[in-house]
Amino acid sequence: MDLLPTAHGADVLRAAPGGGPANTAVAAARLGTPTRLLARIGADGFGALIRERLLGEGLDPSGLLAAEEPTALALATLGPDGSARYDFRMDDAADWRWRPGELPEELEPGVRAVHAASIALFREPGATMIEALLRREHGRGQVTLTLDPNIRRDVIGDPENARALALRHAAQAHLVKASDEDLAFLYPDLSPVRAAHAVAALGPALVVVTMGGDGALAVSHGREVSVAAPRAEVADTVGAGDSFMGALLNWLDRRDLLGERPRARLAGLDEAALADLLGFAASVAAVTVTREGADPPTMDELADRGEEPGELVG
Repeated sequence: MDLLPTAHGADVLRAAPGGGPANTAVAAARLGTPTRLLARIGADGFGALIRERLLGEGLDPSGLLAAEEPTALALATLGPDGSARYDFRMDDAADWRWRPGELPEELEPGVRAVHAASIALFREPGATMIEALLRREHGRGQVTLTLDPNIRRDVIGDPENARALALRHAAQAHLVKASDEDLAFLYPDLSPVRAAHAVAALGPALVVVTMGGDGALAVSHGREVSVAAPRAEVADTVGAGDSFMGALLNWLDRRDLLGERPRARLAGLDEAALADLLGFAASVAAVTVTREGADPPTMDELADRGEEPGELVG
């Protein structure tokens, strides 16, 4: 649960259901992609708010597990430019305390992609179980595996262990979306472009890097494409990267580029398609930052703003 400042001042906070994977699921669902979120929902009022919000967005509720533990809290502080910094309260929280048997041993028929992200990748006891699930599905090769490490340095434990774990996850993924800050953690001596190529060399068919106001870039099979960030009046940056990720998934979903033989599907993206993919995701994130909290747009809202859902190329 995000706790955000309000116009009333720092002494008044607004509870906003959030969390990286949940934000991404909502973003994809609002754009029209059928979405199921695997999540442990806390046994408190915050958990009830999160469940209500997710169900209201039309997500498949079958992956929402009623946990016994409380909900993790993220207290957000906004900078003058709207950028968000977080102070986490997560001891004994429900979010990453997965138990044996809670994650599915088989994916349901029709699942074409599995997205994994953020703190749950690094916090035990759930991190080991999530890694095992992703390794299993990578071996089966029937779904596209996507990753957003969304590294929070103050809560991921030992930096070297976290770096090694993030790179193992990247090697299993078919698509990696990372921020320039994530890459600075993984490869402190490399530029974002060189770091993206280093991640791609681990195995992903597509690596996408978000760079805030400097736009985004994609690296795929030696191809390199970048787009500028759309102009936007920033309210805050909460959920911007998550909505970008949701838009990537939606763009690929609408072109039947998710599912079995995932590497081969993504390998066919030429430079024009990569630019279209980045441009669409950037337009979704640009709308998100104009609104308080993680509040991504629908496809209709994009159309009302004159944004196109991406050309059918690639």
